[in-house]
This record gives sequence, structure tokens and C-alpha cells, in this order.
Amino acid sequence: MPHSKWFAVAVTTAAITMIMMPAAHAAPTPATAAPVSISAATTLYYDDTRASGWEAAITAGVASWNANTSNVKLAKAQPGTRAEIQIVATSGWPQATLGPVRPGGLARVELGSLAVTEGHDKTRIAAHEIGHNLGLPDTKPGPCSQLMSGSSAGISCKNSVPNAAERSRVESAYAGRAATRTPSEGRLLVDAP
Repeated sequence: MPHSKWFAVAVTTAAITMIMMPAAHAAPTPATAAPVSISAATTLYYDDTRASGWEAAITAGVASWNANTSNVKLAKAQPGTRAEIQIVATSGWPQATLGPVRPGGLARVELGSLAVTEGHDKTRIAAHEIGHNLGLPDTKPGPCSQLMSGSSAGISCKNSVPNAAERSRVESAYAGRAATRTPSEGRLLVDAP
């Protein structure tokens, strides 16, 4: 067999072999490739540098929201950077701006010591007030299973976890393009009984 014919046969055989290669050696097809998320969570930054004495409660309240929502995540702002949520300790009743706050927006949480003096749980207070920033109004009176029932659930209530309806409402507020809309100016909600 002349050299050029041998070369043509070898190339043809190699091409046929590659075409007939078992699927295990082939690159994954789009149907079997890992799904790619096209929608990332909205990240909101908080500043708690003026909430002395509430650090553990804030950390736990933030962790509760982060564990129970996927469309919005809360992260502590680095020193010297802007934060959408300003958290401060006060001597009054807890209160917060009603959101949903958006990236670049501004909301406030006041963690009032009067509620703690009356016996209310600090972590529940922090998670509840952050819930206002995420767009949830009070649901008073309400049972302990509703985070947004606030003080109406009584001082024995320690629940700091949003229920399914509360989670769903926050997820909806931060779903897709909703996270980029600018809401009307938030009201200040005072959580006195």
C-alpha cells in the first residue's frame, strides 16, 4: 500500500473510532451537565458597630434569616464600607424601617432595651426587627411560631425562626428582578406592646 493511501486509511479509521467512542469518554451534554444558577442571591450588608451588647443576638438573628432564605443573604459590612442596614442599641422599644430594603438603600434597626427589661428574648428581637427590613410587617397578635408576632407572643417565646409564610414572602420580595426595584420610603415600625 502506498504511503498516501495508508495515511488516508489511518485518518479515516481514527475519525470513525472517535465518532464511535463510548459516551463515558465524551464530554457531557447540556442535559447531563450540572445546572447553572442564573439568579444570584441579593446580598445586603449590615453595620452593628453601634449595637454594643447585642452582638450575639444579631449574629444569631442574621444566621436564622440566612439559613431560611435563598434569594437574600445578610452579611456584616467591613469597617469603612457602606451598609444598607444600620443596627443600633437604644434605651427605648425595638423598632425598624419597613422594607424590603434594596442594595444601595438604607434601613434602620433599633434594638431597644425596654423589651429586654420586660423579659423578651434578644435573639427573637433582633431577628424580628431584621424581618421588618426584609419587608415583613407585624402580625400582632400572633402565636410564638410567627416571628413577626413580636412581643404579642409573650416573654416565654424564644422563637427566632421565620415560619413558612414569612419565608415565602421574603423570598418573593427578593426573587429575580424584584430585588432591583426601589420600594417607596419605608415606614418606621415600633414594636411596643
